[in-house]
Amino acid sequence: MAEKKNILTYEGLTALEDELQDLKLNRRKEVAAKIKEAREQGDLSENAEYDAAKDEQRDIELRIEEIDKILKNAEVVVEEDVDVNAINIGCSVRLRDLEFDEEMVYKIVGSTEADVLGNKISNESPVGAALIGSKVGDTIEVETPNGEMVKYEILEIQKSK
Repeated sequence: MAEKKNILTYEGLTALEDELQDLKLNRRKEVAAKIKEAREQGDLSENAEYDAAKDEQRDIELRIEEIDKILKNAEVVVEEDVDVNAINIGCSVRLRDLEFDEEMVYKIVGSTEADVLGNKISNESPVGAALIGSKVGDTIEVETPNGEMVKYEILEIQKSK
């Protein structure tokens, strides 16, 4: 079975590459030093620092493996080439919640980069999926997890900065 492509913006790709570099070059060395120091304290069977360092080492290696897998299957969206006539990954979208008359701005990204607090929503999320392909002036309806329908008017589509 073919693995799912991880859609990334250039910003997301760069962030993952930077994190991978830091994990491999810095964090591995830091944890190795902690393990060495803990070993020098003697009996490892009752050494909490040793156990904590080994757990941290395991977490780092799992994250490295996860990032490698993401990058191996990455498909990068060139944001400069994004068509702003319709919403797609790599766009920033200004919306109005029609019930509360509130405006919001979201960047549409792949699921790997989604960060609700950073106003980055996945193309696979209910709102993101409903937005894909929509144009300025369109109204979309999205069903929330609790079953309510929310309506948004699309006010503006821009290339992400």
